[in-house]
Amino acid sequence: MRPTITPETRVVVSPDQVSCDLAGEAAILNLKNSLYYGLDPVGARIWNLMRTPTTVSALRDRILQEYDVDAARCEKELVTLLSTLAAEGLVEVETMG
Repeated sequence: MRPTITPETRVVVSPDQVSCDLAGEAAILNLKNSLYYGLDPVGARIWNLMRTPTTVSALRDRILQEYDVDAARCEKELVTLLSTLAAEGLVEVETMG
């Protein structure tokens, strides 16, 4: 079951992975299932911001500052990305409240 991700949700990269920068993109290896994943430059930026625990709202606000994107679209796509990463065991999710 996927956790519900809201703006108050705290996320951080999982310790069960290793990742590296590949020309602005990210390559991630899940150490539990030995699968590789790739993120485009925006995804890689989000990944780097999650190296320390942060809230979804803080991530959203940072992306809105750095990229020309509609706020509603940004939050929707951010939640989709985080849900996928959580389902793959690449990020840890802590629901606040």
